[in-house]
Amino acid sequence: MAESIYGVGVSPDEARVVLIPIPWEATTSYGRGTGRGPEAILRASAQVDLFDLELESFGVPEPYRAGIAMLPVDDEVRRHALDAAELATQVLEAYADPSGDDRAGREPSPHDHSPAEHAADEAPQTEIALARVNAHSRWLDAWLARTTAQWLDRGKIVGVVGGDHSVPFGSIATQILRRPSLGLLHFDAHADLRVAYQGFIGSHASIMHRVVSETAVAKLVSVGVRDFCREEHTAALDSGGRIVPFYDARMQRRLMGGESFDVIVAEIVGALPQEVYVSFDIDGLEPGLCPHTGTPVPGGLSFRQATRVLEAVVESGRKIVGFDLCEVAPGPDGDEWDANVGARLLYKLIGYALVG
Repeated sequence: MAESIYGVGVSPDEARVVLIPIPWEATTSYGRGTGRGPEAILRASAQVDLFDLELESFGVPEPYRAGIAMLPVDDEVRRHALDAAELATQVLEAYADPSGDDRAGREPSPHDHSPAEHAADEAPQTEIALARVNAHSRWLDAWLARTTAQWLDRGKIVGVVGGDHSVPFGSIATQILRRPSLGLLHFDAHADLRVAYQGFIGSHASIMHRVVSETAVAKLVSVGVRDFCREEHTAALDSGGRIVPFYDARMQRRLMGGESFDVIVAEIVGALPQEVYVSFDIDGLEPGLCPHTGTPVPGGLSFRQATRVLEAVVESGRKIVGFDLCEVAPGPDGDEWDANVGARLLYKLIGYALVG
């Protein structure tokens, strides 16, 4: 039985859109809490007004009428998530400098496959824990790929609700296998092009590297990026146009110079192929909209700017075939603001995916 998201109960068989919740945050390297994101979004969804004026012009003013079903969290996913998070703590502690300078939130190298150089005394159990976390991540990739395929086979639009941004890789890879010309529209404060981070091959900081290196994605268009290393920038430059970043600083400079945001939006949309998957890390928005997300960064998109990009994608005749929303984290004292924003953004993603 599905969860009653947006206050409307509908079975997955009856729904047009199926949401897969993944409460996973094993590789989170700074603030914790994104594992509680799916549950928080579900609760907050009851406060979302179900009529949408922007979507009315596309013939879907009330997306819920198409049927939206959020699956219950799979027991096996939850078990793997808890085990991976516990093991990851051992690995992250290996990054603490002996002097007390905790490096868990810093990103010294995109090619860092082992915590050994960051630990004062490397212990064999740390390497064992790292290997087990990576094994859990591979398990999740395979599980989500199978689950996504099952619902796609039944004619559903599939959305993934994380969890940290490592979560949706299996779903993205499945979508790309079925649509070789697929483009990925990526909203994020980070480029996520690191080969690995803190030893985690399936890191939230590596997902777009994995998409580019392990799949045949036609184009990766990243919007709102403002925190990245030299190697990630070089990877984009050397991609032959396959990776197209719209850096936040450059976008803001153009806007401050009097350029219309719609001019920039037209460039973003123009870089995408006909079929589009949207991967949305909530920290792509300005931090006032997601203060408790794992790695907030100054700058970013307003809510309306982000939804304007989605609107322009479907205005152009392109089709959003799937999506994910990740890194939504509720406040430690029950603050629901992040989930409130996340629930509304998720409704927009659903609505624009229903167009066409």
